[in-house]
Formats: sequence, structure tokens, C-alpha cells
Amino acid sequence: MEIRSEIPADYGAIHELTEMAFKDRPYAGGDEQDVIKRLRAVGALTSSLVAIDGDELIGQITFSPATNTDGSEPWFALGPVSVTPNRQSQGIGGALIRRGIAEIEGLGALGCILTGNPVYYRRFGFELAPDNVPERESAEYFMLKPLLGGPATGSFVFHPAFYGEV
Repeated sequence: MEIRSEIPADYGAIHELTEMAFKDRPYAGGDEQDVIKRLRAVGALTSSLVAIDGDELIGQITFSPATNTDGSEPWFALGPVSVTPNRQSQGIGGALIRRGIAEIEGLGALGCILTGNPVYYRRFGFELAPDNVPERESAEYFMLKPLLGGPATGSFVFHPAFYGEV
């Protein structure tokens, strides 16, 4: 398996993969594939990495800028991250997460936020952050991983592309 940055030829496969991976998930909004497209369209896709096995795209992860109301920066949002359903639980998502976190650390990230399955993301150092949850997100699934900064004191805001506002 190879992990690399996305290229334009990957866009269609990323869309299909993301749609399949998030279907019927309780923490999913159902438009995760469109979030990636909107982030890309407005230049807010900080990083999009893909996992390739042979000539098949089997995983993808997205990082975008996030805002903290305390004014500290930079913060990044992880998500979505997708793995083709028949290849889940094989370490592909984990490899994408570790590589992506390393990339944003290289950009000076104070930390990373996400909305997702707490059972899964705790293994990567994310913790539920009810004191920092964005207005439109569920405290049940909102998580935070401090990186180069201390604890976050404000609440967060995902990029407007997450909500179709661009």
C-alpha cells in the first residue's frame, strides 16, 4: 500500500469511496463526499491523502483549517477519512491518520478536531471535548487532539464548506 497526496485523477474514486464508507453511520451527515468537493473548490483542503493498493484507491483522509474562538491558530479538522468497506479493520485508516497528523504537525498545528466515532479515534489520542464543541456539532462525537499547543480554551468552528455555506 502506498500513501500519497491526491491528484485530480483520484477525485471520482474519492467521491465514491467516501459515499460508500459513510453510508448509514450514526455520526455521518450523509454529505461527507460533498464536503471534500466543497473544500477543494474553495482552496480549503489543507491535505488530502489517498491510500493506493496496486491501481485501486482504498482509502482517503481530509484535513482542513478550523477556527478556535480563543483566537489561537493554526488548528485543523480531520475528516472525512474513508476506507473501502471490504478493506476496513486492516490498518489503512490508521495509517492515513498517522501520516496526516504528522503533516499538520509539520505545519505547526496546535491541534486537530473531528466529529466521529469516539471508540475508534481514542486510539490516536483524540478525546471527547464537550467544552469546545462547535455550535452545530454533537458533544457525543466531537473530539480534540492537542498537538503543539496546550489545551484549547475556546469553542471550535469547522470550515463553512462542512455546512455547504461556500
